[in-house]
Amino acid sequence: MHLTLAALPQEPAGGIAGWAAGLVEAMGGPGAGLAIALENLFPPLPSEVILPLTGFAAGQGVLSLASALFWTTLGSVVGAVALYWIGACVGRERMHAIWAKLPLVKASDLVRTEEWFAKHGTKAVFFGRMVPIFRSLISVPAGVERMPLHVFITLTTLGSLIWNSVLVLAGYWLGDRWEAVGTYVGLASKVVLALVVVAFATYVFLRLRGSRSSNRAQHRRTS
Repeated sequence: MHLTLAALPQEPAGGIAGWAAGLVEAMGGPGAGLAIALENLFPPLPSEVILPLTGFAAGQGVLSLASALFWTTLGSVVGAVALYWIGACVGRERMHAIWAKLPLVKASDLVRTEEWFAKHGTKAVFFGRMVPIFRSLISVPAGVERMPLHVFITLTTLGSLIWNSVLVLAGYWLGDRWEAVGTYVGLASKVVLALVVVAFATYVFLRLRGSRSSNRAQHRRTS
């Protein structure tokens, strides 16, 4: 007998969870894959909600566990490749032109970033798939730097499979307590975001202080 989430008392009533539940109920595995592809393109859609919910649905027989893992990983790869091509379309020359117009940054900063990505890009793409927020963002510089597409897809598939498996299986095993996964992963996401904000604020502060020091030194030389 085919079960639906609507028949379950634990079905999410609304919001992102309700939207994802509707996709999974209507389309099964492809619905979960579509939700995760959109999550890659729009990071505010939380994988920590969609993936455990998909695992919960698998535990209730709405779809198989193998289908849940296959389609969510395929969705991750499709979304990541779309962002990769956005980065590839922007390209290095256009990125340098955009960078040159930004305040508080230097061309050398972008060059160093490119050098770092050339050296550590494979690790960044693989492990980045398992870090909240950076899951989506890491695809863009991979495209800008034209990482070989087959390498990008392989690393993205492996990293996504690990991340998706952990969250889907957690939802599968926790059953009607699947929402606990989102609570803990959401907390980790907030910590990552806070660290990014602090790092950016520190960068801006150091740039401003360096600019003021340079202006004062130049003023002394000319006076």
